[in-house]
Amino acid sequence: MLGVVSGKEAQQMAEEKNLDLVKISPKANPPVCKIMDFSKFKFEQAKKEREARKKQKNVETKELWLTPNIDSGDLQTRRNRAVEFLTKGDKVKATVRFRHGREMGRTDVGQRILIDFAKSLEEYATVDRLPKLDGRRMSMFLTPKADIIKKKDNTDKKDKHDKKENKNNAENED
Repeated sequence: MLGVVSGKEAQQMAEEKNLDLVKISPKANPPVCKIMDFSKFKFEQAKKEREARKKQKNVETKELWLTPNIDSGDLQTRRNRAVEFLTKGDKVKATVRFRHGREMGRTDVGQRILIDFAKSLEEYATVDRLPKLDGRRMSMFLTPKADIIKKKDNTDKKDKHDKKENKNNAENED
C-alpha cells in the first residue's frame, strides 16, 4: 500500500523492482494499480483454471430402450441399469419404441410404462421432462437426485479409506 502516487513514479518503482505495473481498476478515480510479476500472475490463473476443470463433472445422458409389450423382468433389468447410471451422476433418457402400426395406436400404453418406470425410480431420480411422443418414439428424461450422488461419493471415499487401512494393517502384521 503506497497510497496515491503519480503514474510516472509508480512506473519507476516497478522498473526498479523488475516487476510490472498492472492497472487493477482503471475507471476508478484515481486508477488503482498494483506492482507485480504479470507473467507469474497469468501462470497462477491458468493453473487455477486447470484445477477447476479437473474437478468438473461431465454429465452424460444414457438411453434405455423399452417397448410397449415389455415383460416385468425386462423392465426390472432396465430399472437396475437406470439406478446404476443415476448413482454415477448421469441423466437417463427412457424411450419407448413403437415398431408397428398397431403399436402406434396404443401410445397410452407406452406413456403408462414410462410413468410407472419413473415412479419405480422416485428415490433415485426426478422427472426432468415428461413423456413426449416424437414420431415412433416416446421419450422421458430423468435427472439424478443430488443426495444420491453425494451418498455415492461418500461411500466411495469411505471404501478407499477402508482399503488403505486394511492394506496398512496387513503390512504391519507381516
